[in-house]
Amino acid sequence: MLSTDVSLLTPTDGYVEYEGKRLNQLKRHEIKALKRNIQIVLQDPYSSLNGKKRIGWLLEEPLVIHHVKSKVERNKRVAEVLKAVGLDEDYLDKYPHELSGGQRQRICIALAMILNPKFIVADEAVSSLDVSIQAQVLNLLKKLQQQFHFTYVFISHDLNVVHYISNRIAVMYLGKIVEMGDVEAVYENPMHPYTQALLSAIPTISDNKKERILLEGDVPSPINTPKGCGFASRCRFATDRCFEQEPELKAMEDGRKVKCHLTVAAAKMI
Repeated sequence: MLSTDVSLLTPTDGYVEYEGKRLNQLKRHEIKALKRNIQIVLQDPYSSLNGKKRIGWLLEEPLVIHHVKSKVERNKRVAEVLKAVGLDEDYLDKYPHELSGGQRQRICIALAMILNPKFIVADEAVSSLDVSIQAQVLNLLKKLQQQFHFTYVFISHDLNVVHYISNRIAVMYLGKIVEMGDVEAVYENPMHPYTQALLSAIPTISDNKKERILLEGDVPSPINTPKGCGFASRCRFATDRCFEQEPELKAMEDGRKVKCHLTVAAAKMI
């Protein structure tokens, strides 16, 4: 999904739509223009950077590719973005292996920002970093969003990180969204049984102990998904209908969407 979101690969099924345009229907020159607005920050900052090139070359190259012809303009933009991610111009002559993990990830964020995009996909962007460095990078991501007004799709398995950085959340199981809505509403009152189990696993320092929901059984194969609801074999509330009929992702009264027969039925009864 991630590679098709930023048009690195052509989807084998379905489609990705951005600003009303389906990416798999765009021509090559249209894709190139689109990539000015869609950028990506990957999980591993070391493998994301060309180790044979200096940081200055790496940051300037996207501007060359997208025909920013003036060397003065390119140097000015590189300096601006480097400053925005908290690094000075001394880093321009360094190679990636000379930087720490946090510094490399700041460079990756600078690379994503260099063309002034509208949309950035951050795929586990802090999971490979130490906890203290994670906090710094997360604060940086929030600051940059407020300053430059772009949108993130932030992909993570760390629920505390998701809660901190997100306005809306989509919870996925077997590659399908099972619950989606305002992050505070979902965290305070999860409706899908899978979301409830995930949130029950978050460590807390509160004296109020919460029920820990343990999921039993194995995760079904995403290649050969079972009939009905994909979560039914691990759900403590599953009925015969759940094993026979796949639920639809339906809207609730509070604006969220939930993919669960039981939740939808209960909401209609209220």
